[in-house]
Amino acid sequence: MATFDDFLQLDMRVGEIVAVEDFPRARNPSYKIKVNFGGDIGEKWSSAQAAHYPREELMGRQVIAVVNFAPKNIAGFMSECLILGVPDAEGKVSLLTTTRPAPIGGRVY
Repeated sequence: MATFDDFLQLDMRVGEIVAVEDFPRARNPSYKIKVNFGGDIGEKWSSAQAAHYPREELMGRQVIAVVNFAPKNIAGFMSECLILGVPDAEGKVSLLTTTRPAPIGGRVY
């Protein structure tokens, strides 16, 4: 069992998607996504299996991401944060987002 202190070690923040690029080298259909977390965190890139979303639907969307994992090399691309999502029965990921506008960089507790 994880403790609450274990949970607090994950730094999950609200960010706004500011760029979406195709990622043809990814094994699964994905985008390269730049997320602005504001303040001290700034902008970070992520690889996300969200290619079933139209690019214009992603731009400006608020998402929840873990920002304190070490960067991970995914098909030659350094993913700097993990955008959170839940796969449906077909494996399409529904991105976790806010239900109301939240402060950019706001921490999830």
